[in-house]
Amino acid sequence: MIPAQTGDLGTWEARSIVRTMFPLLVVLSIIVLAAGITLESAEAMIEQYGILAVMVPTMVDMGGNLGAIMSSRLSSRLHLGTVSFDPRDPILLGNIIAVLALAASVFTALAFGAYAIGAVLGIGLALSTLLVISLVSGMSVAVVAIVCSIVTTYLSYRAGIDPDDTTIPIVTNVVDVFGMVIFIGVSWLVLF
Repeated sequence: MIPAQTGDLGTWEARSIVRTMFPLLVVLSIIVLAAGITLESAEAMIEQYGILAVMVPTMVDMGGNLGAIMSSRLSSRLHLGTVSFDPRDPILLGNIIAVLALAASVFTALAFGAYAIGAVLGIGLALSTLLVISLVSGMSVAVVAIVCSIVTTYLSYRAGIDPDDTTIPIVTNVVDVFGMVIFIGVSWLVLF
């Protein structure tokens, strides 16, 4: 357990938060351009299989949301002085299992939703294909989100920066990039 210590994690002054966050947000903005470049490189595949374009926003957004959930839970426990980064910690394991279960349900629903939209618009793929793409991509993104959340929370704390200020921007941007790369990669492997 990491003990709760007051004053260790910076201050709530706007100047301090901006001084910490501005350079971080500039760097993250540059990094997230990679997701756009990845999407542009897959333009031909997305034009051929239009239903993938329907799945992209949800895939990327949900990955970031899962990371934000995990980051928030870790940060809250850190401020309470009850966080443990020990992989055997039952509360940490419970949070990991909960995020993975949520990911499995959300990405299954995404496949069914994409199948229904594809059927209506006449641009669909087989449900089994959509399930494989959605679940393999989604669960991979969830694992990236979990690992990134844990690492970012730990490193922020060790640097003396409040994880509430850093984890969610870092995790959502990193997961956006990895989410796009994973989704495009899995789609390509399944379809070609």
